[in-house]
Amino acid sequence: MPFENAQAPLAGVGVIVTRPVRQASTVAQRLATLGARAIVWPAIVILPPADTGPLDRAHRQLRDYHLAVFVSPNAVEYGAPDAALWPASLPIYAPGLGTAEAVAAVGLPAAHVPATTFDSDGLIALAALRDVAGKRVVIFRGDDGRAQLGDALRARGAIVEYIPCYRRAAPRSGTEGLLRVLKAREAQALSLTSVEGLTNLLAVLDRSAFPALAALKTFAAHPRIAAAACSAGLDAMVTPPGDAGLIAALLEWFARQRQRP
Repeated sequence: MPFENAQAPLAGVGVIVTRPVRQASTVAQRLATLGARAIVWPAIVILPPADTGPLDRAHRQLRDYHLAVFVSPNAVEYGAPDAALWPASLPIYAPGLGTAEAVAAVGLPAAHVPATTFDSDGLIALAALRDVAGKRVVIFRGDDGRAQLGDALRARGAIVEYIPCYRRAAPRSGTEGLLRVLKAREAQALSLTSVEGLTNLLAVLDRSAFPALAALKTFAAHPRIAAAACSAGLDAMVTPPGDAGLIAALLEWFARQRQRP
């Protein structure tokens, strides 16, 4: 596919973006400004919860909680109440900058983020979450999210309540276009933001398309994702956090490739 600006730093680079639709559109716009072609194939479809009762109840009882955690931008999008309902005394925690940005975008108070790693381990290490005995903690997440954070807080004496505010599903369309892109070698990079997304991607590939996928440089948002990708036979590296981290990693990698004789 030709690009209008052949001098752009990522001109001619096709990047498969596997994020859910709304997050994918943001990074796709940033890639386009750098000359890249974003090939959007959401590896996870985000849906509202089948039962909104627990979420509605949590919104009514916000003043009863001492701490709140949104585990992802999707948790904010589907689980955040109207900003006017949020008690000023209820602190918000987020595992990474992308989630913190989503919190700010809906008008809620600024979220506290980890100082070490942008994940559950980083949240667990925060000094503010060490002395939580007897405190009620609400965690807004998907319907089958990981239990690591809640388990750690419960071990410290917290009363933890998980609120499912969205569902994840495997994609049911768009596979033909993705396979066509791979077999035509129109992509040079793959972006992954979850192990589940990687699993869904591998599930739709036929054997003839896998070599093309394995030939791409894979940019993974977390060491756990990179490890899973490498185990599957992909050439994966870990990016710094957030969209900015992905963009920086892409720029650095392809700049080095173009400098090679």
